[in-house]
Amino acid sequence: MSLPHAILTALLEKPSSGLELTRRFDRSIGYFWSATHQQIYRELGRLERDGLIRALPGQAPARGQKKSYEVLPQGRAELARWTAAPQDPKALRDPLLLRLRSAAVVGTDGLRDDLHRHLDLHRRQLATYREIDARDFPPEKDAMADRLQHAVLRAGIDLETFWVHWLERTLADLDLDDPPAP
Repeated sequence: MSLPHAILTALLEKPSSGLELTRRFDRSIGYFWSATHQQIYRELGRLERDGLIRALPGQAPARGQKKSYEVLPQGRAELARWTAAPQDPKALRDPLLLRLRSAAVVGTDGLRDDLHRHLDLHRRQLATYREIDARDFPPEKDAMADRLQHAVLRAGIDLETFWVHWLERTLADLDLDDPPAP
């Protein structure tokens, strides 16, 4: 049930059209909560039907024009309720980890190359997060909202750092028993 809450959060930060929301998901929210364009548009319809958001007043879009949305008081109350509710951590479900477990049974053919590809992807994401950190979070940016947003970014940095170190160690462990061909 978190996609509606991600959309409510984004709309409270800035009323937006569906297209603007999908672009924002691609640039920021999507780093930690991904959604397809279709999922976002479908959820906007549900949120509007449920009375949590509405099209901005004075906008009756003609065919092809963007319809922008804002959060209604009921939507803000739902987001506050959800934010305050306790939640247990979710178990990690990553296909790469399952593939390693499977490789223990069927062999590692092709796995090393994909681990290197994953390592490159995580290194690039880590570099992106560090650029965002340096650009968007100078020490003087210290309001509570800034600190909370920075905490989310730091979680991304820490996760990417974990994956980089874990992949490097895993590749080194694979090389112990099966050195790569020269």
